[in-house]
Amino acid sequence: MADAAAPARDPVLPALMAAVFSGSVAMMAFVALIGPVARLAGLAPWQAGLAVTASGIAWMLGARPWGLASDRLGRRAVLLWGMAGFTLAYGALCLMVGALLRWQLPVALACLGLVLGRALVGGAYAAIPAAGMALIADRTPPAQRAQALARLGTGSAAGLVAGPALAALLAPHGLGLPLLVTAVLPLLAGLALWRLLPATPPRESPPRRRLRLTDPRLRRPLAIGFTAMVSVSIAQVSIGFYAMDRLGLAPDAAARAAGLALTAVGIGLVLSQSAAARWPIPPARMVRFGLLVAALGFGSVMLAGQGWMLAASYFVAALGMGWVFPGFSALAANAVEASEQGAAAGAVGAAQGLGMVMGPVAGSLFYALAPALPYALVAILLLAAGLLAAPWPKR
Repeated sequence: MADAAAPARDPVLPALMAAVFSGSVAMMAFVALIGPVARLAGLAPWQAGLAVTASGIAWMLGARPWGLASDRLGRRAVLLWGMAGFTLAYGALCLMVGALLRWQLPVALACLGLVLGRALVGGAYAAIPAAGMALIADRTPPAQRAQALARLGTGSAAGLVAGPALAALLAPHGLGLPLLVTAVLPLLAGLALWRLLPATPPRESPPRRRLRLTDPRLRRPLAIGFTAMVSVSIAQVSIGFYAMDRLGLAPDAAARAAGLALTAVGIGLVLSQSAAARWPIPPARMVRFGLLVAALGFGSVMLAGQGWMLAASYFVAALGMGWVFPGFSALAANAVEASEQGAAAGAVGAAQGLGMVMGPVAGSLFYALAPALPYALVAILLLAAGLLAAPWPKR
């Protein structure tokens, strides 16, 4: 680790932060616009939901191959190929949306185009966190990895806030304008990666033993990562319905309440991950504390009687999640050898992608039984994950 640098001074981190920020802004802006676009294109809500879900499935399937490729081909090559693929795929998706807004295409063709476009976007973007986390692990000692990963997470969290805000700001001038603007950001981020990433030559030979998803060293961090993403996905899919059914809000007011709560999530993530990036807290302790805070936040949703209380609960949950995500990623990185960092980062991405796919389904099923049940389930899952993390050996 001769080229290791302190997280605060490493020039690679700003480039990686720009990459995840541009990806997060682009994908969240699309999510914010998919409803109106689908309505104008004549798509049913389930077809719009399928387009959004396709990205999570492709991310789940692509994260591990991208991570393994970064171990063989080098981090720089995979990051640049992934960023180029994401830029082209997102640009093609924007063109598809533009065609939907201009011409009345057949519904089946419109649905297929959106699903394939989102799948290509998610599959290409999976390279960025997989190879990026592996590169951070290469360049930072174990004791500093959680801090560096938290700093990387602030880029993604900022995109969670900026994406919907940008869509809301530009949408009055045309639904295609936010997509056009956000399509430029990945191109700029790709140039930053090309300029700042160090050369990482391919390995002469692949590792003798391929890292498996069932490897005992990764079982707990992957279980925690899956649980965290399932919980977040359940909360995302439930919030709009909860605001209508439990808070008694009209659809437009419920949408505003949900938007306010999700904005609070982005702010909470930025604040907590910024704090985690400055405080040298062991990853296991970071995970346990974050899971407890997140469980309290999501559990308190069941007591929310007004929109501001809903936003406050989501904000508290985000404060906890901001420590959970870099914490379990650091635990996974610290559990494996240097030659396995890409495979470990890819496994983490696959676990999170699986949570993105299963969470909305589980949330919808449990919500049909009782509006408060998804939040009770999330609180229980997070507390159980905290117990799973408790006996982690010190590193």
